[in-house]
Amino acid sequence: MNVQIEPSWKALLEEEFEQPYFSSLVSFVHEEYRTTRIYPPGKLIFNAFNCCPVDKTKVVILGQDPYHGPGQAHGLSFSVPEGIPQPPSLQNIFKEIENDLGIPVPASGNLERWARQGVLLLNATLTVRAHQAGSHQNRGWETFTDAVIRRLAEQKEHLVFMLWGSYAQRKGAFIDTRRHLVLKSVHPSPLSANRGGWFGNHQFSRANAYLREHGMEEIQW
Repeated sequence: MNVQIEPSWKALLEEEFEQPYFSSLVSFVHEEYRTTRIYPPGKLIFNAFNCCPVDKTKVVILGQDPYHGPGQAHGLSFSVPEGIPQPPSLQNIFKEIENDLGIPVPASGNLERWARQGVLLLNATLTVRAHQAGSHQNRGWETFTDAVIRRLAEQKEHLVFMLWGSYAQRKGAFIDTRRHLVLKSVHPSPLSANRGGWFGNHQFSRANAYLREHGMEEIQW
């Protein structure tokens, strides 16, 4: 199966690409792109991996679905391309970074600069129908992204996993906290964040302190 994904990820996940579930997933996704409007654009489905090779991965931020509005999704969780207004969750992420590290909220919501530094911006489901949140759930993407997390957690040391909200925390429940730093909080969406527990979690400074402690370069958030 000709999956267009960065070579180190292709090697790490080779067994997944040969599984029957993945073949069924590819058939489903191809048909969806052929018959309806799907986000992100097909060439950006694996953008998170292509921007952040395995050996550079230091931090994993786990989202759920791609954005399902026009022009928003580009294959990186929580991120939007240049010129697209920042969705509320991303605004809250930037506000917490400003609270935590004093970094002013940027004009752009494009997080490719994080990905290039080693932040894997991974959604649990990598595609979605326009205006239909959750429409590609339970088709196989979750099995694939579970395997991504598992292989990273087993084969690397001293990663930082940021698990925001109950969904992400369930998905990362198996991560060995003796080998990695697992940071949990409520989701940054306004519904969750405004109830308390998002603002003041200091996850970004905590992540950088852990990376420094283990001889790695900090992320310029």
